[in-house]
Amino acid sequence: MECTDVKKTGNDSPGKTGDPCIMIIFGASGDLAKRKLIPALYNLARENLLAKEFAVIGIARREMSHDEFRNKISQDIKEYATSDFDSDLWNCFVQRLYYLSGDIQNPGTYKQLQVLLSELDTKHGTQENYLYYLATAPDLFAHVIQQIGATGLAQEENGHWRRVIIEKPFGRDVVSARSLNNEIRKVLNESQIYRIDHYLGKETVQNIMVFRFANGIFEPIWNHRYIDHVQITVAEDIGVGQRGGYYDQAGALRDMVPNHMFQLLTLTAMEPPISFEADAVRDEQVKILRAIQSLSPEEVLRFTVRGQYGDGETKGQRVPAYRLEPSVPPDSLTETFVALKLYIDNWRWANVPFYLRTGKRLPCRVTEIAIQFKSAPFVLFRKTSVEHLKPNLLVLHIQPDEGISLNFGAKIPGPVVHLGTVDMEFKYEDYFGRTPSTGHERLLYDCMLGDATLFQRADMVEASWGVVSTIQDVWKALTERKFPNYEAGVWGPKEANDLIERDGREWRTCK
Repeated sequence: MECTDVKKTGNDSPGKTGDPCIMIIFGASGDLAKRKLIPALYNLARENLLAKEFAVIGIARREMSHDEFRNKISQDIKEYATSDFDSDLWNCFVQRLYYLSGDIQNPGTYKQLQVLLSELDTKHGTQENYLYYLATAPDLFAHVIQQIGATGLAQEENGHWRRVIIEKPFGRDVVSARSLNNEIRKVLNESQIYRIDHYLGKETVQNIMVFRFANGIFEPIWNHRYIDHVQITVAEDIGVGQRGGYYDQAGALRDMVPNHMFQLLTLTAMEPPISFEADAVRDEQVKILRAIQSLSPEEVLRFTVRGQYGDGETKGQRVPAYRLEPSVPPDSLTETFVALKLYIDNWRWANVPFYLRTGKRLPCRVTEIAIQFKSAPFVLFRKTSVEHLKPNLLVLHIQPDEGISLNFGAKIPGPVVHLGTVDMEFKYEDYFGRTPSTGHERLLYDCMLGDATLFQRADMVEASWGVVSTIQDVWKALTERKFPNYEAGVWGPKEANDLIERDGREWRTCK
């Protein structure tokens, strides 16, 4: 059955379909492929955004035939699909899935891949366009790309494109990130490299630029004259689960701050780009990263907090301490919580603190950007019963419920002047319906079109690591002796509250 024979269930007037191509997933037997990548491709097929000249090759060590791979994925999709399962569409889609068993460290695997790609180009008319997705361990990124280059599978000629999506973490510090960039660019041009951050696939993150630059009422007040401070929170209520081995080598700072959190910060703080072209947007983002004030070792001690969760209670259940999680050493000094206070040294954000907070085993799962405005002058209300004026608060909710809310004061009906707080809330689901999403759809689709706007550029990666390099050095030199220093189910260590309360402010908490 050809895919064109299937009545797809998506939008009747979709955007442009992705270019014809073959997507090659290195590490196809892992969680990322079955939980995110294949469901994302299925959702794109539902929305009529995949070219009919399309195929997928999964590569992993496990021995499987094409049919065995398809059967496995067919079972997985029923569990991880984010939309109603359309058996006709899936039966069509699954015939485009192929499998190659091999060791990705063995050059022979790439020779086999070369043969299979040639066969599928002829069979599916994919025009020799290849999209490689590295869902592998980070220490294999450079090796896989070198092997692709050695086999001639990275070379672009005669109108064919070759693109590589690289997962995080991209390096462990500024030195390793720079080294990895240099190794990769021996094989690939920067235009072929797509450093992915799945947070940027979320609707609210993509909407930040639209919200700021398409609405005339917000951009004029988006600066130090009106904004008191900004809070960016990425909180998880779960522990590290089965990822203890990886997480203990990374920690909260490496895992979240130079990528996810700095992406949110740059989109919030950047100047208007001259266009929505990829490099125009990324030029403005990297300017913000370079404008973040470097912390001296003394400032690291004052403006940063690290924590590690002990045992405690989450959602009414007792949960173990981080050091008791699988594959975590019993004396681990890895942080599971980070709080930072940063300043951006430019005109727009002069003296406006940005408070960043992320951690595991916190009271709720929430990702948001909260912009608190300065309080209005109180003089008008000094002879009324109003005791104080609450500042306006704009919150961009990124997960779990994507939307935007604005908090402001209004008079409570009655003969006496009393102020109440009013919330105006917009939720994507209420206005536009829920679009089935894993967070990867937009990013895969953009890569197929060659749009790198939502992907990190080399200079962005290195600038991000540069911001946290002093923090890494100081934390490495001064061993934390108080771990664990917060119970599971609370908002991190006491020092995190002290960090913001010293400035007369307080962290937002879950409703």
